[in-house]
Amino acid sequence: MSEVGNFFNSMPFFTRYWFALSIAFPLIGRFGLVHPTYLILEWTAFFRQFQIWRPITATFFFPLGPNTAFAYMLNLYFLYNYSIKLETGLFAGRPADYSFLLLFNWLTLVVSGLALNVWLLMEPLILSVLYIWCQINKDVVVNFWFGTRMKAIYLPWVLFGFNFILKGGGFQELLGILVGHLYYFLTFTYPQERGGSALIQTPQILHDYFPSRNRASGIGVPPAARQRPANRGGYAWGRGHTLGGD
Repeated sequence: MSEVGNFFNSMPFFTRYWFALSIAFPLIGRFGLVHPTYLILEWTAFFRQFQIWRPITATFFFPLGPNTAFAYMLNLYFLYNYSIKLETGLFAGRPADYSFLLLFNWLTLVVSGLALNVWLLMEPLILSVLYIWCQINKDVVVNFWFGTRMKAIYLPWVLFGFNFILKGGGFQELLGILVGHLYYFLTFTYPQERGGSALIQTPQILHDYFPSRNRASGIGVPPAARQRPANRGGYAWGRGHTLGGD
C-alpha cells in the first residue's frame, strides 16, 4: 500500500486526482455500488430529473468488462502519460492555467455530449489533452504499439484511425481531437497568427485559488506570438502559415 501511495503522490496535483477518480468510478460501477445507468451523461435524466451529477460522473466512469478492459487500460495510460507531460512541462508552475484547460475542455465536451447523445466523456477528454500536447510537441518522436515510432502530431489521428478500422468506432476520439483543437486554436494559433492575445483567458478566480509558482523549464513551450512589423509607410502583405492546423 505504501508503494501505491508513493505512486499516486508522485503525480502532479490535477493528474493525481483525475487518475484516481478514473479508477474509482469504473470500480464503483463494476461492483454494483452504483448502477452504471446513474453514472452516464443522459439528456432526460440531466434536464428533466435534475440529476446534475451526471456530467461529472460521466467524465470518470468507464464500463469495465472482458471486451472493454484493454481500452480502459489504454485510457489510463494516455491519461497518466500525457496529462503529466502537460502539467509538468508547458504548465509547470501554472496550475490555474492547467485547471482552466481541463475545465474548458470538460465544459465543451459536456455541451457536445448532451447535444450529440454521447454518454461517456472519459475517452474524449483524455484525447483532447493528448491532442494539445501533440500539437505543442509536433516534431517529438513518440512510441506506439509494436515499436512503431512517429512524430507526435500524427498520434491522435493514428488512434482515431485505429479505433475506426478495428472497432468501427472513432467518434469519441474525433470529438476529443476537435475539442483539443478548439482550445489550441483559441489559446495559441489565433494569437500567433493575429499578433494579439488569446481569445480565452484563465479567470482570475482560478489564479486566486491556484496561485502560480516558480515555473520549471520543460519541453513543449509554444513559439512566441509573432509581432507585426511596424508600418513605415508601406504594407506588410501576407499573414504566413497558420500554426496548429490538422
